[in-house]
Formats: sequence, C-alpha cells, structure tokens
Amino acid sequence: MELQGLLESTLAGLGYELVELERSARGKLLRVFIDKPDGIGVKDCVAVSGHLSRLLAVEGIDYDRLEISSPGLDRPLRKAADFVRFAGETAKLKLRVALQGQRNFVGILREVNDGILKLEVDGKMLDLELNNLEKARLVPKL
Repeated sequence: MELQGLLESTLAGLGYELVELERSARGKLLRVFIDKPDGIGVKDCVAVSGHLSRLLAVEGIDYDRLEISSPGLDRPLRKAADFVRFAGETAKLKLRVALQGQRNFVGILREVNDGILKLEVDGKMLDLELNNLEKARLVPKL
C-alpha cells in the first residue's frame, strides 16, 4: 500500500483526518498534517506520532524524522468534503485556468454539488469547478 493510503486509513481509524503529507527531497523527513472536528492539540500530535512511528517501523518505511502538526489557521482545502465542512467560511482560491480573466479569488464558501463549488465574492455567486482549483486555503479569523 502506498504511504498516503496507509496514513489515511490508519488516521481515520484513530479519529483523525490526513490533511497533507510532505516528504523531503530524499524522503527522510515525513511531515504529516492532521485534523479532527474539534481541532488538534499537542496531545493529539504526541499520540499520533507514537502510533505512526510504530506503524512505519512495522511497514519498513525508511525515514529519519517524523513531524506531526495541525494544518494551521489557513488550513488547505483539497477534497470536496473539505469545502462542505467549511461552508460559510472565507477562503482564498487560485484557479489553474482563469475565470473571467481572473485566477485568484477570496470569498465565502457556500456549497458543493457535482464537482462545482459555489463561492460568494462581493455579493455575487461564482460557480467554480473543483478540478480547476490549483490551491485553496481558509482565511484565518483573527
């Protein structure tokens, strides 16, 4: 099983979501970003680190350093479920292919249906295809 799939299934069993996996150029650093509905604390990171250290040893996955972290206030949005979960929140999006001559948008996530995200920008509703999103992140509330 590939590492991404292994981590997703393992973390789901522990009650966490794999938000992002980063590997250094040589693959010796594994950085795992996790989340759960009520947020991530230090105890969560410690528990997941211990569990994943044992799992990676059993699976024979070679690494030097494992880092477990929350996704932060500007959490990346990747899956349709992320956009559903954070409906009503403000997000910053970058498109692969421009819409009306524009690639960058900041607006309120409204809903997702059949791969189309409804984003409210300055009182107007835009329909954006999820497969056209290059990047999407929440805008932190300060």
